[in-house]
Amino acid sequence: MAAKLEYIWLDGYKPTQSLRSKTKIEKDFSGKLEDCPLWSFDGSSTEQAPGGSSDCILKPVFICPDPQRKEGYLVMCEVLSSDGTPHESNGRATIQDDDNDFWFGFEQEYFLWDPETNKPLGFPAGGYPGPQGPYYCSVGANNAFGREIVEEHLDVCLEAGLNVEGINAEVAAGQWEFQIFAKGAKEAGDQIWVARYLLERIGESYGVSINWHCKPLGTLDWNGSGMHANFSNTTLRTAGSEDTYKKILEAFRPVVAEHIAVYGADNDQRLTGKHETASIHDYSYGVSDRGASIRIPLYTVQKGWKGYLEDRRPNSAADPYKVAAVIIKTVKSAGV
Repeated sequence: MAAKLEYIWLDGYKPTQSLRSKTKIEKDFSGKLEDCPLWSFDGSSTEQAPGGSSDCILKPVFICPDPQRKEGYLVMCEVLSSDGTPHESNGRATIQDDDNDFWFGFEQEYFLWDPETNKPLGFPAGGYPGPQGPYYCSVGANNAFGREIVEEHLDVCLEAGLNVEGINAEVAAGQWEFQIFAKGAKEAGDQIWVARYLLERIGESYGVSINWHCKPLGTLDWNGSGMHANFSNTTLRTAGSEDTYKKILEAFRPVVAEHIAVYGADNDQRLTGKHETASIHDYSYGVSDRGASIRIPLYTVQKGWKGYLEDRRPNSAADPYKVAAVIIKTVKSAGV
């Protein structure tokens, strides 16, 4: 029987890469990653190659069932240049976590967006709904908008085998969140991107687009969208030492600019020091402090400084591969 393999990759657009995909038909497919062949695409149409030498290569790195298609599979791919080396747009290839010692939990926020009104679901065509407050974890047609899309997305993700740990309505009308956890930075990034892909595709059937911008409502008094990165490695999970945690946290201080560079476009609009964010110009950390750059969870302290940290600066449009890569680099630089 013929199988439909949806090859998914990231284009080369800047400052924000977008998802691309195309279908490959394979007969008598085993369902295994190692049996997914390399495939090429026209990089001149995705800002990844010039027209005179346009072939780029798709290298399959993650596979799961596609619950929405008969005999379907979703295949996340890295992009290679024609010589077989990682393309400059390939953030996954920069992750130094070959032993999967690092665990990541990403909290992906987004807005369900009405293309006709160019506003989030739940916003009237003229003006604005009531101020934020009633929408967070809300129930009821007056405050929760687009639940049918969110529920379908959750079901499809779980059927695909993605490790979604929860969903909830967020603080603004039409804003939602899902959380994904994985042991291994590459795996976490793969699952976030596949979940984003599924959400985009489901939105198509409802005529609703997904707005990943971190501050789509501008400077108005509405929260932006983040992709908080919860992370740990063996050291953080077993340290039992406040001093060890502080050494790791202080390692982030001199490299703020390096982190912000990959934490998503237009983050200056979101990281203002308001709406549960720290200023983009500052670096801070604190126990249970959602206004800090990095939050030390109360759980971690209660367990005797054994647990994880939450970097609250990555925004909703950030590439989880690049976010994980820079976090791993900084944690390792602490030398503990």
